[in-house]
Amino acid sequence: MAAMKVSAGPGETSADVSADVREWRELLARHADLTCALDRALQAGHSLGMSEYEVLERLAELPEHSAKVQTIAKSVHLSQSALSRVIGRLETAGLVERHMCPEDRRAVNVRLTDDGLHVQAEAEPTQRRVLAERLHAPLVKSCGPPTIGG
Repeated sequence: MAAMKVSAGPGETSADVSADVREWRELLARHADLTCALDRALQAGHSLGMSEYEVLERLAELPEHSAKVQTIAKSVHLSQSALSRVIGRLETAGLVERHMCPEDRRAVNVRLTDDGLHVQAEAEPTQRRVLAERLHAPLVKSCGPPTIGG
C-alpha cells in the first residue's frame, strides 16, 4: 500500500485549500483508513465488524455487562436504527440478549452473554494491534476510493 497524501480536491489548487480544510480532509482520511483496517482485521479474525466489536467492548466495560440501547448509542456514535441492526446481528449470533428495562418499560436493555464476553476478549488484541499499528503511522490508503454520498 502506498502512503497517501491528502491534498486539494478535483479542480482545486493547493493555494485554494486552507490549512484547516487540509487538516479536516486528513482527519477524514485517517478515520476511513482506521475504520477499514479495523473492519478487515476483526472480520478476518473474529467474524465481527468494527461497530459490532465496539458494542461488545462498551458492554464488556460495564460492571453488569448491560446498558440501555440509548446509552450504548451515545458511546458508539451510531444512529438508533444502525445500532438496532448491529444489536440484532449480535443477538442472532448469541453474543447479546435484549430485555425490557425494569425501571422504564419503554426502554430496552442489552446484556452481553458469556459467549459475547468471550468473543470480545478474543477480539480485543486484534483491535489494539490495529490501533497501535495505524493510529499514528503515516496515512495509508487501505480502502477503495471515497464515494460521493456514501
